[in-house]
Amino acid sequence: MIKRFLIAFVLLAIVCGGIVYFNIFRDQAIQAYFANMPRPSLAVSTEKVVPVTWTPGIEAIGTVNARSGVDLTVETTGVVHDIMFRANEKVARDQVLVQMDDAVQRADLEAAKAQAALDKQALDRALELQRKGVGSSVNVESASAAATTSAANVAKLQAVLDQKQLKAPFGGTMGIPKIDDGQYLAPGTLVATLQDMDTMRADFTVPEQELAKLSIGQAVRLGVDQANWPFTGEITGIDPKVDPATRLVSVRAEVANPENRLSPGQFVQVRVQLPQESGVIAVLQTAVVTSLYGDYVYVVVADDAKPAAAPAPAEGQAAAADAAAPAQPAAPALVAKQVFVKIGRQSDGRVEIVSGVAADDIVVTSGQNRLSNGAPVTINNDVTPDKQAAAQ
Repeated sequence: MIKRFLIAFVLLAIVCGGIVYFNIFRDQAIQAYFANMPRPSLAVSTEKVVPVTWTPGIEAIGTVNARSGVDLTVETTGVVHDIMFRANEKVARDQVLVQMDDAVQRADLEAAKAQAALDKQALDRALELQRKGVGSSVNVESASAAATTSAANVAKLQAVLDQKQLKAPFGGTMGIPKIDDGQYLAPGTLVATLQDMDTMRADFTVPEQELAKLSIGQAVRLGVDQANWPFTGEITGIDPKVDPATRLVSVRAEVANPENRLSPGQFVQVRVQLPQESGVIAVLQTAVVTSLYGDYVYVVVADDAKPAAAPAPAEGQAAAADAAAPAQPAAPALVAKQVFVKIGRQSDGRVEIVSGVAADDIVVTSGQNRLSNGAPVTINNDVTPDKQAAAQ
């Protein structure tokens, strides 16, 4: 009985030991396989870092308005007799836009002119009598005062009559009429807007730290987005006071708008051009990766420990020729090295690198989302961010 128990125990121990040994052997084999398995190379696009001529700028958000723009209103009461403009019509300076009923004012003006003419004749007779020595100076003074009063009354009534007409204070483009024929208007009633859109002014603000870099006449560029700056102009005004609440400085620039592509009240991106700088290290914005630990880029370097695989010899090549040819050292493989950088200014899709990357370094511009430090890479610059942007 004991002998059978011992035999069973030995067999059980052998089976258990074999299972344990098999599991250990399997795990070691798997680890060895993955440890010796080469990592696949990842295709990335790169660019060589070269010092560039940098055109720095101050970017801001602004609003454009017409250099001359006003909401037209009437000065006096009256009924609209004729609307003499249409929406989006180009009008000239002093062109009559609205005519109100002025029959009463015209009648009063004619009566005043008749009285002024009568008083002028009385003054002429008084002067003639005084010249002949039969008239007194008192009569001349009374006649002169009456003639002056009549002339002033004519000028007053003429001004009242002119108020029945609304004229364009400057040339420009009319807006949509806000009144109708026969409508009774009160002083201050809005008639329409008039905008001279040939030249626009852009109002924007910049931080107080940038105030020393601004000057009158400095070039500016405008656009509706940061990718396109089609409009150019210059600074015409800088507010000498910094807003204590926001610490911002108000700036105004004038921009030519010959095709009327800008409209008053439109939102724009503004870039103030600063003097050029040479020898600046800058890379594409797509090359910089932002993380919780800082900004970094991937630099492609040679991995001397792992030479790149040489291409297989062509079939039929003579063995003697292979033996006679001197051995050529294999090119080293390429790996991506993670380098933390300190970035500076940004402009035209590029970012300045203050430290971390030097000239002649090869940085990855796309495909870095699959990379890790030390990952093998192959360079394929057939498709790069700048080529894709140009194609689009």
